[in-house]
Amino acid sequence: MSNSKIAVVGIGNVGATFAYSLVISGLAREIVLIDKNIDRVQGECMDLNHALSFVPPVSIISAGFEGCHDADIIVICAGASQKPGQTRMDLVKNNNEIFKSIIPQIVRYAQNSILLVVSNPVDILSYVTYKISGFPSNRVIGSGTVLDSSRLRYQLSEHCQVDPRNVHAYIVGEHGDSELPVWSAANIGGMRFKEYCPVCTNKCDYENRLDSIFEEVKSAANKVIKYKGATYYAIGLALVKIVGSIVRDENSVLPVSNLMQGYFGIDNVYLSIPCIVNKTGIKKVLEFSLDNTELELLRKSADALKIVLEEINVTN
Repeated sequence: MSNSKIAVVGIGNVGATFAYSLVISGLAREIVLIDKNIDRVQGECMDLNHALSFVPPVSIISAGFEGCHDADIIVICAGASQKPGQTRMDLVKNNNEIFKSIIPQIVRYAQNSILLVVSNPVDILSYVTYKISGFPSNRVIGSGTVLDSSRLRYQLSEHCQVDPRNVHAYIVGEHGDSELPVWSAANIGGMRFKEYCPVCTNKCDYENRLDSIFEEVKSAANKVIKYKGATYYAIGLALVKIVGSIVRDENSVLPVSNLMQGYFGIDNVYLSIPCIVNKTGIKKVLEFSLDNTELELLRKSADALKIVLEEINVTN
């Protein structure tokens, strides 16, 4: 599937970093950059094109929304960015209005594309995109907690002194304040944490340490924003992973944001749950076991998002 065409809407820090990572990955034959700031998008396009002798063959152009025509995937990074001290929910009203404007223009040119929403609050905006676009839910995906889960694996790998690629743990629910770790399924090399931690050489109070690790994960974005103004490297690579899973038809398991349709009794809201992702978008939502506490927290996460959806009137 090296003939893939990827359109990126919104070429701020996240969109530009993703485009750069995508060029290096060799996943696309054509990359289209779209942004209302014409000078910025042309500059980014030129800068990337100047590197074409170092990367796999790819065409990189700037365009208006007509550039979405025939795109396999449209990655939506447009919207206001998160400022220091803001929660993702503080962004909702402004970005909801932006999406009301841009989604119809995207859909006008791209009836068969997969839409990957990145802008925050991603779960709310994924639902808004689903409603406005009229696309089937499997083709409207939010980047969800793919990055949060990677942050969790990094923190656990640092503490346990193992390769993060051998740590398997998920953050689920909202990408934001009400997210939760699924400790009951977390493992290192196939050993669940409740089995691994007692025999680990660190000899720590692992139950309390897991709580502090999760707090570090939840506060990570705000810390990065405080120190450097924005987060974009890690999310750029997370998007390459999601896009790669689609264009290479990998059937990868990723905690992307998707429409809940009876999942543990949760309906009509976008949340992150591990899904099988392939060329169709979301192939299957995995119903893995949650303990009673995790299930209660997941339902509370869904309820918190539904309140916001009702406030901006997109639940019908």
